[in-house]
Amino acid sequence: MSAEYATFGLAPAMRAGGLLAGGDYQVHREFVDFVVDGCPLLFRVSDLDAVSPLASDVPPAIFTAQVRGLLLETEAPLPAGRYIVYGCPECADLACGAVTAVIERDGEDFIWRDFAWQTDEHADLELNGYHGIGPFRFRGAEYRTALAALLDGGSPDTRRRVLLIGARVALLARLAAALRTIGIGADIAQDTDGVPADELRSYDAVVFGRSAGAGQRDAVRRALAAAGVDVPCVDGFAPAVPLLVAQTEHALDRSPREQRRLTDLTAAGDAAEVEVTSSCRVRLTAYRVDRFSRVHCQDLFDGVLEPGRHRVPLDPKAVKGEAFVVARAAGTVLVAAVGR
Repeated sequence: MSAEYATFGLAPAMRAGGLLAGGDYQVHREFVDFVVDGCPLLFRVSDLDAVSPLASDVPPAIFTAQVRGLLLETEAPLPAGRYIVYGCPECADLACGAVTAVIERDGEDFIWRDFAWQTDEHADLELNGYHGIGPFRFRGAEYRTALAALLDGGSPDTRRRVLLIGARVALLARLAAALRTIGIGADIAQDTDGVPADELRSYDAVVFGRSAGAGQRDAVRRALAAAGVDVPCVDGFAPAVPLLVAQTEHALDRSPREQRRLTDLTAAGDAAEVEVTSSCRVRLTAYRVDRFSRVHCQDLFDGVLEPGRHRVPLDPKAVKGEAFVVARAAGTVLVAAVGR
């Protein structure tokens, strides 16, 4: 089969979890994404909320089996030599839909072709094929080296963990419960006095509640520095659990800027500006704190945006006084305070 060579690589990626309207939630997932010609392959399959089979929270034996399958060392899991490239981030059930492709060898090269959306064992390329994607021809040495590195190093870290600091235990307890629900470990403390350095090194972020004073925050930062811990410290914007979850997810996103769907969010006056790297569905939500410290939530925008910088009008009532905006796209969440 003739096809121009494409470069093949792997990169850590994240599907941000969060609390949604009506009490629903989506799970936080860490996975390894495929990078083709320098761009995440996931970005090429429109606005898809999905993860690769190389997820960090699958058992090591299954993770290894997935890698060996991509190396064609085992039988294809679907008929006609088809492999799952991206699946449902909640349950990984084929019935929910998955992006599949034929993976085959041609001499030393590996070829990915005939990408399709599939909900049962057989793919209908005419009806559900991704006709603008591939085929991709990868040099065998580059392809094998990238995937073999996963076997040598094992699966990625399986779980994120954050430390919550503050005096309002009830709020932090609700935040911890929400984070655990979506798959992020969370512990609560008033300070880090007496916490061993090894314990501090187990955290991927620190979240300060609004009740944590300046001196308390400085002391925690000094303890982290003394332990050689370089993690984001998040100043909680408001006593709203969904907003704090979004801030936490934002802090946990360590992917390179060029591999994110959303790269910037600002909000001031009557508009928010969001920068998009690939066509995707973007949702904007406002959180406002009134003079009685009550939090109000309002959806502002939900639609598909093309690559570039976009200006989205803000409802003045939704951002009156102290307010914040959350932007979500598949795999990315950004949070910004509304400036005046």
